[in-house]
Amino acid sequence: MEARFYRKLEADQVQCLLCPHRCLIAPGGRGKCRVRSNRGGTLLADSYGRPVTAALDPIEKKPLFHFHPGATILSTGPNGCNLSCAFCQNWQISQTDLPTQRVTAAELAALASRDGSIGIAYTYTEPLVWFEFLLDACALAHDRGLVNVLVTNGTINPEPLAELLPLVDAMNIDLKSMDAAFYRDVCGGDRDTVLRTIEAAHAACRVEVTNLVIPGANDADRDIDRLAGWLAGVDPLIPLHLSRYYPQYRMAAPATPEPTLLRLRQRALEKLTYVYVGNCDIPGGEDTNCPQCGGLLVARRGYAVRIAGIEQGRCSNCGRAADIIGLEQQRGGRGCRSNGRAPASSC
Repeated sequence: MEARFYRKLEADQVQCLLCPHRCLIAPGGRGKCRVRSNRGGTLLADSYGRPVTAALDPIEKKPLFHFHPGATILSTGPNGCNLSCAFCQNWQISQTDLPTQRVTAAELAALASRDGSIGIAYTYTEPLVWFEFLLDACALAHDRGLVNVLVTNGTINPEPLAELLPLVDAMNIDLKSMDAAFYRDVCGGDRDTVLRTIEAAHAACRVEVTNLVIPGANDADRDIDRLAGWLAGVDPLIPLHLSRYYPQYRMAAPATPEPTLLRLRQRALEKLTYVYVGNCDIPGGEDTNCPQCGGLLVARRGYAVRIAGIEQGRCSNCGRAADIIGLEQQRGGRGCRSNGRAPASSC
């Protein structure tokens, strides 16, 4: 189908305006994301209705810890990405072309209504390059009373983002570094665009942020101080997930040592209320504790989740608000586990 947000130029060239790359695409060419192409002077959304994978996941896998804890959600995504991170944890589907299957927005919404899913998570690769399909699928999901979740790198221009946000209930946004040069040289992206996306999304829906901690690249104390300080300036209640990096794609640095994650978590907690360590098994690293009394609110181990100390949305010990939405659907808690087939939700 014809893409949104582009302009026609001379000699049948087009310029895509979806993201800050503003790709100039000659006839027969594709944009940086590889899923938007120029056919005879018309920009096409090639990946519309063509997911590369789908699975029923725990909401914690996105990761979202303050949004319907213990719930499951239908998760899917297209080929393609508008970044080219050297460390991409899902490069097989984000940086290469794999077979896809066709699904309509109505079929996806209907599928999400089954098996106890609370909605649809658009994830695994980069859902924002699926923009036209997102608009249709998210609208139909809302018609069915389902939630929409985006797990994204946040690389999108303000105008299309503003059109999409009213359809989105929660987002996990990757903030890969506060260093503009890191974004440009290692990720092929623009840091300031991501910062603007976080600010706009926070004003519209529930937001959590993930930072993949890479040894020698963004794991210095000054890196986390800068990131946590900026995020606290938006809202200190925004949860931050410090995720363990493993060697992937074009980056061979060793996996992040667990003591590094714990050190950075403690520094981030000086500015932020909720900081988690993930992609590794550190006891207590993914638990939610009451910031007022320290009581355990939600216990997590892997994808097993237990609502431990919340009553009527508040800490059962001191009465402070739990800063978690969706608890009424998850009263009493329940365990859930991934089927093991789906990629990681954060790249």
